[in-house]
Amino acid sequence: MAIMAFLLRAAKWQMVAALAAGLLNGLCSAGLVAFVVAVVFHKEYPADRLILAFTALVLLMVSSRVCSSLLLTRLGQSAIFRLRAELGHKILATPYRRLQALGAPRLLVNLTDDVAAVAESFSWIPLLCINVATVLGCLAYVAWLSPPLFAVMAVVMAFGVLSFRAIQRGAIARFKQARECDDRLFQHFRGLTEGVKELQLNRDKRRAFFADELQATAERGQALYLAGMTAYVLGANWGTGLFYLVIGLFLFVLPQHLPLPADTMAGAVFAVIYMMAPLVTLFNGLPILGRAQAALGKLDGLAGRVDAPSPEADCASAGVPAKQARRLRFAGVTHHYFRDEAVRDFMLGPLDFVLEPGELVFVVGGNGSGKTTLALLLIGLFAPESGTILLDGAPVTAAAREDYRQHFSAVFSDFYLFESLLGFGNRELDEQARDYLRRLQLDHKVRIEDGRFSTVDLSQGQRKRLALLAAYLEDRPFYVFDEWAADQDPAFKQVFYTEILPSLKAKGKTVVVITHDDAYFHLADRCLRLEDGKIGAIAPSGRPGGGVGAAKPLPAEEQPLEASHAVAG
Repeated sequence: MAIMAFLLRAAKWQMVAALAAGLLNGLCSAGLVAFVVAVVFHKEYPADRLILAFTALVLLMVSSRVCSSLLLTRLGQSAIFRLRAELGHKILATPYRRLQALGAPRLLVNLTDDVAAVAESFSWIPLLCINVATVLGCLAYVAWLSPPLFAVMAVVMAFGVLSFRAIQRGAIARFKQARECDDRLFQHFRGLTEGVKELQLNRDKRRAFFADELQATAERGQALYLAGMTAYVLGANWGTGLFYLVIGLFLFVLPQHLPLPADTMAGAVFAVIYMMAPLVTLFNGLPILGRAQAALGKLDGLAGRVDAPSPEADCASAGVPAKQARRLRFAGVTHHYFRDEAVRDFMLGPLDFVLEPGELVFVVGGNGSGKTTLALLLIGLFAPESGTILLDGAPVTAAAREDYRQHFSAVFSDFYLFESLLGFGNRELDEQARDYLRRLQLDHKVRIEDGRFSTVDLSQGQRKRLALLAAYLEDRPFYVFDEWAADQDPAFKQVFYTEILPSLKAKGKTVVVITHDDAYFHLADRCLRLEDGKIGAIAPSGRPGGGVGAAKPLPAEEQPLEASHAVAG
């Protein structure tokens, strides 16, 4: 079974010890059955010895059950902890482009529902193992009592196992299909929560979304889940019925053909009855294991998608420290935007430009022109498909990309604001952060204590200011802002362009701003206009003598070999 194999991979010897303790418990259970039968049919044993033997047997059975349960419980919790930690680590080490292709809804379902399903199965594993051991012990006792009776049981059980396996395969197939519906349902939930304004605004759209998307997917998932559970219920009752058939054979059919002593027949029947409760428990737990198997399959699939070897993950820094980086150059860099893994929709580049320390550069252009893709290439979240990025003259290779990213701070248009200021070891952090709060006009709304914001329940524009505060504190050589001012009121928008950006420039930072605010273009040292993925010229405006131009020309010795690269002077 996949779940047991997963536990064996997680901690082989702990699993072996737990199974050994469970097997001992099963043997003790069978011994208890044999003991009761012997006491009932054989009165010649001394009472004090019977009491001593009974006490020892019960103590051994209880202690082995406790040991097996505790070992399996600890093993299960340890395995689920490692599973969550490994998934988190793998996701963080996976290239951003691949994570984009997977999509946030699928990742969230993997990290929540799938992990929860596997964790639920782990809570059943101790009980299931102990009950399996009990059943095996009772079978061993019947085999010891009478090999012919055991042979009859074995034939019936083999038939039952084969038929149940056929039923189980159908049930697991339904659970896997239901799990696929969960991915789509989570996407609909995202539409429900993030698109509620649009849905409430349009009655027809709301009705169509609810009936044709959300409800239809939920109903299909429900039908598939019920089909799987129905198969398990039928299989469980089929198995229970077969054991009643065994009891009937022992009581009414076999005595006509096998001359067995009464105590042997009674012991066999008692063993079968004793097995019924563990079997019911097993049948009740199998649907949980079936769902966990489907979830584990999805998690294994996710691991295969995010666990591809990545030479850039967690590389030790051996290059220039981040604060010493001075000059960044794009030489013939291109990148395709993939709508899906098979179709190339858009190509950015070839791009050739240089960014110098202390420069304030605006990136402008229409929607879909490639501005955000350029930013993701610039900060190292996307890798060039051709061409080279050079930092202080050194090419940024795949192995160096993780270190390269440490030179950048960024606030994205779809930013995420953490409640804590993470990754800082400076004891004066809180005081520095409070000073920035005052400069960002948020000191009356937010406090910072022990590196945590007192609240992040603010407007979008105010949350962006807190994200900017975190970027300030990182104090890195390069800053990238993607439509940062779009959510700010006019007064603070002016503060951003006329005070915040110049202060970063004065510190020698290289600042790249994606913007549509043409009223402030004159404040930039240069503007890079993107048109259909290429850098084109922009007419000077605002500043006497012109100062707003396209990409800074490369020196002669750095010009690319191909003359077709779009660089304007």
